[in-house]
Amino acid sequence: MELGVCYYPEHWPEERWAEDARLMRETGLARVRIGEFAWSRIEPEPGRFDWGWLDRAVETLHEAGLGIIMGTPTATPPKWLVDTMPDMIAIDREGKPRGFGSRRHYCFSHAAYRKEAARITRAVAERYGEHPGIVSWQTDNEYGCHDTVQSFSPAAAEAFREWLADRYGTVDALNEAWGNVFWSMEYRSFDEVELPNLTVTEANPAHWLVFRRFSSDQVVSFNRAQVDILRELSPGRDVTHNAMGFYTGYDHHDLGRDLDVLGWDSYPLGFLEMFRFTEEEKRAYAHQGHPDIAAFHHDLYRGCAKDGRWSVLEQQPGPVNWARYNPAPLPGMVKLWTMEAFAHGAELVSYFRWRQFPKAQEQMHAGLLRPDAQPSPALAEVRDAAGMLEELADAGPTAKQAALVFSYDAEWITQIQPQGQGRSALWAAFSSYSALRKLGLDVDIVSPDASLDFYLLVVIPCLPIVSDDFAGKLDAFEGQLVIGPRTGSRTEDFAIPENLAPGPLERLVGGSITLSESWPDRLATDAGGLEAGGWYDHYSGAAEAEFTTDDGKVLCWKADNVRLCTIWPEGSLFDRIVRDAARDAGLPHEPLPEGIRRRRRGSYGLTFDYLRGEVSVNAD
Repeated sequence: MELGVCYYPEHWPEERWAEDARLMRETGLARVRIGEFAWSRIEPEPGRFDWGWLDRAVETLHEAGLGIIMGTPTATPPKWLVDTMPDMIAIDREGKPRGFGSRRHYCFSHAAYRKEAARITRAVAERYGEHPGIVSWQTDNEYGCHDTVQSFSPAAAEAFREWLADRYGTVDALNEAWGNVFWSMEYRSFDEVELPNLTVTEANPAHWLVFRRFSSDQVVSFNRAQVDILRELSPGRDVTHNAMGFYTGYDHHDLGRDLDVLGWDSYPLGFLEMFRFTEEEKRAYAHQGHPDIAAFHHDLYRGCAKDGRWSVLEQQPGPVNWARYNPAPLPGMVKLWTMEAFAHGAELVSYFRWRQFPKAQEQMHAGLLRPDAQPSPALAEVRDAAGMLEELADAGPTAKQAALVFSYDAEWITQIQPQGQGRSALWAAFSSYSALRKLGLDVDIVSPDASLDFYLLVVIPCLPIVSDDFAGKLDAFEGQLVIGPRTGSRTEDFAIPENLAPGPLERLVGGSITLSESWPDRLATDAGGLEAGGWYDHYSGAAEAEFTTDDGKVLCWKADNVRLCTIWPEGSLFDRIVRDAARDAGLPHEPLPEGIRRRRRGSYGLTFDYLRGEVSVNAD
């Protein structure tokens, strides 16, 4: 695994570049990521390019022995471009324009902006595509950041109608699929279909689901246009993109198919503070991040990546600037996060950023150097990590024990129609992943399209749409299965199956779900006071009861090698269900101490102590 850093030569005096490059190499860094926000410096006026400064930066970094990851600058179109086509900006869900003054101020569906994005990508690739210092390309930056995948602009409406016509063929087929006879929502033509925002009450859930799919497809096709140019003009170099944490605005499986390496941006402290962890967890892990935040995304994006190739393109080295509160990492955590990425199979960890910038929006965002160019505390930890990686250079692949199945459709459906506050498929996946990790298991997060070979345990936390192909895989699977609520509860067009949930899995679980309830409170079982998530599915069938409440509610049913959970997959009862399934699968199933996680890679076993910020390695 290589180490790298994000660098912005345009932010610093040119006489400093060579010294920065020298220090990077001295620290143990081999890659440097540049250029993704530099459009206004590359093309200060329409059609007038200023390559001189970037040519010199590329040469300086290359001569120091750094491999360059060059970004396409399409995430930050310059002011002159916005002024020439003001309708290129996105419109938010409330109908408000998302204007110039920060970043990501474009609509993915705007045809003229797509041409401009292709033009600047081609210009940069023609200039540097064959340069020996360029080892990789990054498209754009953090698709969807600041909630920018969905746009409700006239351009998006026009593109959506064309997408619908291609998908359904006739408007009658659309009306039937969506159930538009309800509330007189039937359309006479595709031209009548509006975007699903600004309705009096909630729009048809089928309408929202296909709009989510359309919006995801727009991201993927926008990205593909750049990938095609880069492959043409810079053959032999990897193409990557940096995805985000806890973000499901588009389908990363679809994006990953067009990339050589799928990257993501890891900010464990910011994610802990900003997302739905308990106040107790936020206090306990304020300086470390929850022990499963980074690992969850490592395994998620490895599963989304073509051929399993993935990296961390931005790794937090100090306080960030965008959470409610922004603590510094516990000493040792930057090294721990680095080695944890290695344990999960990363090809690269790149720190954001080299030097803290004293101006603009991110002036409080720490880097490896302080604003005065002196080392921050993380720099020494990066050196230590580089030394440890040299000793582990011959590590093999990650181990296969348990698979957790996740799809982006599942999260979209539970966002559109949660049926209970907070009942999110993404967070069901996270809590299920945490339950597996607390047992010391190696986990792969896979799509329903992935092979289940070599796994002894498969957990499906929440998968509303189950294809016949996936049902066939589960039917043939001989290991242990744990199936969560809402699985198989919807068709491709967001309708309840004729045979009810779990739809195609009815034979596998020996029955069906006849009613679903949700409550704000958790349930307690009669098995040692274990708690279950505030959801309850009423099951009718031939499976045997495994866990019940004092008043007779069955919270887990068992049929051969299948456990059907009727409760939301979180809480101590679900942890127990997963533990029992691991036992029956012949996998280790003793809970780890608080804050301890383990991961095996090749002949190495790595242990991560999140309470103390320590990592240890054992050769098996």
